[in-house]
Amino acid sequence: MERTQYAGLIDESYEGQQVTLFGWVQKRRDLGKLIFIDLRDREGIVQLVFSAANSETALAVAEQMRSEYVIKISGLVKARSAKEVNPDMATGKVEVEVSGAEILNKSKVPPFDISDGVEAAEDLKLKYRYLDLRRPEMQHNLILRSKITQAVHSYFDENGFIDVETPDLTKSTPEGARDYLVPSRIYPGHFYALPQSPQLFKQLLMGAGFDRYYQIARCFRDEDLRGDRQPEFTQIDMETSFMSQHDIMDMTEGLIARVMKNTRNLTVDLPFSRITWQESMDRFGTDQPDLRFGMELIDLSEQLKDSPFKVFSGAIADGGQVKAIVVPGGADHYSRKQLDGMTDYIKRFGAKGLAWVKVTEDAFNGPVAKFLNDQFAALTTATAAKTGDLILFVADRRKVVADSLGYLRVTIAKELGLIDPDKFAFVWVIDWPLFEYDEGDQRWVPAHHPFTMPNEGDEHFLDEGENPYEAHAQSYDIILNGLELGGGSIRIHTRELQEKMLSALGFTPQRAKAQFGFLLDALDYGFPPHGGLAIGLDRFARLLAEADNIREVIAFPKNSKATEPMTAAPSEVTTQQLTELHLAVRQPRDEN
Repeated sequence: MERTQYAGLIDESYEGQQVTLFGWVQKRRDLGKLIFIDLRDREGIVQLVFSAANSETALAVAEQMRSEYVIKISGLVKARSAKEVNPDMATGKVEVEVSGAEILNKSKVPPFDISDGVEAAEDLKLKYRYLDLRRPEMQHNLILRSKITQAVHSYFDENGFIDVETPDLTKSTPEGARDYLVPSRIYPGHFYALPQSPQLFKQLLMGAGFDRYYQIARCFRDEDLRGDRQPEFTQIDMETSFMSQHDIMDMTEGLIARVMKNTRNLTVDLPFSRITWQESMDRFGTDQPDLRFGMELIDLSEQLKDSPFKVFSGAIADGGQVKAIVVPGGADHYSRKQLDGMTDYIKRFGAKGLAWVKVTEDAFNGPVAKFLNDQFAALTTATAAKTGDLILFVADRRKVVADSLGYLRVTIAKELGLIDPDKFAFVWVIDWPLFEYDEGDQRWVPAHHPFTMPNEGDEHFLDEGENPYEAHAQSYDIILNGLELGGGSIRIHTRELQEKMLSALGFTPQRAKAQFGFLLDALDYGFPPHGGLAIGLDRFARLLAEADNIREVIAFPKNSKATEPMTAAPSEVTTQQLTELHLAVRQPRDEN
């Protein structure tokens, strides 16, 4: 059953050759004594020609073929006539005149078309994922993902990194997202946790002397799903010793450049831009800035602190700010009704309202124009607004202003087609706060994780009597097109500083020892300065494939409800299994 080549790779270089091909029937066109079949495999499609003149036996077999039948054929590759050339196919200049054919397996009628752009319910496609994966775009996505991992392995191998596997059954440290727990049969009432990352193990590898580690690591988090999240995911994980954060960033840029070249044949300009967290928040209203377009946030607090419009001057007097974005050509594009819709939407960020004016040649038009026309020249100069532009203002607390205008900036850019979809804009965000306040839990949490080293000179903020929440971190996130691609930090490598960090997070010495005693003990034995980074492989693949959802670059993902329709996971287990694990299931209480 030796195959000559993949069907999708049969081009004019094979003209005049006898070939043997395998694949699936994509389409069949029966013209009586002439049958055309599109043969599909993972590399693409080639046209087969069955005719009585060439082989009546093969033609008889072709008459029985239907969509998704698995077939084997042999035949002669011939050039198509000029008028029959299909420029949209890699194999469009040739066809195969079939002399021998065999049906290897039949197929039921699929529940949806095996073609790109098929409109079918997501759960239906996931239930028949093995059929969905036959579609060319899905096969392209998984092949691209494989090329990413190939590039990762070759780059790290060439740079002296060692591929080390870390455990998938480990200790629960419930400080971040919820852990997936695995009950122990041997130790009743005890549980393993599936790793949310290899963080502590890769740090311990640095203490063990493996100064350059990497791994394509599987990770698990029991959290609510979004388009860019799955309960199980994969990250490109690395850790190094004796390297500064800028050394690690340079190394990562080399990795990304290798991946871009090997997967998309694109050359990226190095080094990437590097901006501080504060600059990112000031200019873009987010710590994940999209640099493919302008429309940056403009601080007008100085110009408007004495404004007769009390919404502006009052917000500034209360310690807030007034910022704006300029929408190019937006005066004619957006109606009052649409702007009211924007106003309603940003209320979810805590905004009390959205002020706007449209720019004419010598004045503003709009609900608040009468308060601002006296400053027309100053405001148009500060914002560089031109006739026909739309200026959107938000006056409030700094976080509310940032969240509101950051959202509007990206949303409007998408609506107006200001974003080049073929552009890849990388940027580093550095100098993060060491801590951030979690509004939901009403407490301070580490901006990255509790093992992050403060900036040089900021260590004293962790001393007793100081304010630890003023400290900044030696941490760095790599952003691509407005999405966090990955992030990392220099780690704490002394016990004293690590204990101070845990104390600042509210850990008692007893609790710190119970959860992280093994790490604290290890730090007593000559740990080197070290740091690392992790890149989300699923998200990277999604961006390179230009897919809308990471499920499109994962072979067997969960749906938005964290279930897997094909195997019906998660599922109930038998009473015997529960008994062996010393578990009993209690049904949720019906609140009604």
